[in-house]
Amino acid sequence: MDDKYRDIVVNDNLENKQKYIVGVDLGGTKIATGLFDNQGQMLSRTQRATAGLQSAEDVIATIVETIREVSGDHKIAGVGVASPGAIDSRRGMILNGINLPGWSNIPLQAELESRLGTEVKLVNDANAAAWGEFVYGAGRGSLNMIYVTFSTGIGSGLVLDGQLFLGSNSFAGELGHTVIDPHGAVCGCGRRGCWETFASGTAIGRMGQEAVAEAGGISLMSELASAEDLPVMATHVFQAAAAGDVVACDTLANVIHYTGLGLMNIIHSFNPDCIVIGGGVSRAGSAFFEPLMKQTDELVMEPYRGTFNLKPAELKDDVGVIGAAALFKDNVN
Repeated sequence: MDDKYRDIVVNDNLENKQKYIVGVDLGGTKIATGLFDNQGQMLSRTQRATAGLQSAEDVIATIVETIREVSGDHKIAGVGVASPGAIDSRRGMILNGINLPGWSNIPLQAELESRLGTEVKLVNDANAAAWGEFVYGAGRGSLNMIYVTFSTGIGSGLVLDGQLFLGSNSFAGELGHTVIDPHGAVCGCGRRGCWETFASGTAIGRMGQEAVAEAGGISLMSELASAEDLPVMATHVFQAAAAGDVVACDTLANVIHYTGLGLMNIIHSFNPDCIVIGGGVSRAGSAFFEPLMKQTDELVMEPYRGTFNLKPAELKDDVGVIGAAALFKDNVN
């Protein structure tokens, strides 16, 4: 393997000079871009909607515009890009995966380097978030950190021995598609019983709906959902459980059990000292994290007990922008 790609950390021989890095978070609805200094402080930020963009060329041109907007007169030493979907980081290619026109097999790294005249690094958005939390967020000070975000699905990224681990094809870290129950619900990937069918935000909402139906509609979850003219969602499960609703508490206990099973598999596989939890559940507080820690510690084999911490993510909505820029940060340990 080319040493250029052996790890994602770039050695910097200009430690005493101010360097400016741009981070870009490319999504299906928006492009968020920020300018950072050596210390990881965001100096400027801009955001553009992707609605109305008609082609991959339009998307690339808009990315370049946002980079030039935030950078101003500063000379840029590098640009990090986080994108959802399947990414080949070693070739700098977007393979597929987001709701943008023609956004498949795009040599984004080469296109941006040609237009900007600076080095560009490209990773999957979950990997960028993992690296951002490791460098600047809840994973600071750890050596082996796993990042898991619970939203529509489950995204994750691996930091092993202080380095972002991408795998042979840059596909490492799809932990949401580890199977918990082969007879479980059908996942969006087409298989049955993936972890995200039990513990994602979508799954939690579905479990809440099923629990309300079994209870004959008598639950605070249904009242909260009806007040918003929505089906029962994960937020309603957490809110109702916090208020002591019995049906919601039982649902949350199931969520914690299945979340713990997935975390058990992670711990047995990677022996991390830190697992950072992102997504909406990161704001659930001690009512979620304390029983989840207890459940997970009971599920793992005895030698693993007490060897890990579960922490809520710290970087919130800008985690993709920060993580993308952090791809150029060295000496993190």
